[in-house]
Amino acid sequence: MLTAKLFPLGLWLLQQGEVIAFDPISMWRLMGWPARLVVVLLFVMSAWSIGVMIDRLAFSTARKQSRQFAPLVAGALKDGKIDEAISIADHNKHSHLAKVVGSGLQEFKGGGGVEASRRALERSAAIVHAELKRGIGGLATIGATAPFVGLFGTVVGIINAFQGIAQAKATGLAAVAGGIAEALVATAIGLFVAVPAVWMFNYFTGKVESFDVEMDNSSSELVDYFIKRARQ
Repeated sequence: MLTAKLFPLGLWLLQQGEVIAFDPISMWRLMGWPARLVVVLLFVMSAWSIGVMIDRLAFSTARKQSRQFAPLVAGALKDGKIDEAISIADHNKHSHLAKVVGSGLQEFKGGGGVEASRRALERSAAIVHAELKRGIGGLATIGATAPFVGLFGTVVGIINAFQGIAQAKATGLAAVAGGIAEALVATAIGLFVAVPAVWMFNYFTGKVESFDVEMDNSSSELVDYFIKRARQ
């Protein structure tokens, strides 16, 4: 006869005098090696996505420095101080705007002309865009595949449950406990890994698009400035 009792520290199931604890350590012990490999893989995917999220915290630094950089460089260019504007860009190395604007100013100062400066701005914007997107594609991959990896662990757990039934020649909880643990843990971890990855992918993608618009606008304004300077 099966008796179930719910304690504050977890769920304990009693079957024929045998205590089966469904806490993380006990479920890990009940798993077979295929399911354990699935769980380890999911934890590696989670660690990698967390690393990308921490690395992309540089977005906040880029935003902060760009807000400081824009009015300073605008004031310097208004006074015709290109060297000062380049110096300001060099002191804001984490700003996406400073990287783009600085490359265009350097090219124009070197006598490259308006078209050469425009191409320098485009090249720099493409490089900065690639830097901003570093690792974000991996978040999309993890968000899309982690649930399926967890599903694979679930399938393995169900197979293990049927094997337990066949070996024990019984249908009680003791025969299927390991398989149930594998199925539940793999599915839960797969969703736990995928959901934050998808959220952060959408968030970072929106940030990159916003930065792209800012870089395009700054490049256009700088090209207009170069044209006016060339006419003078």
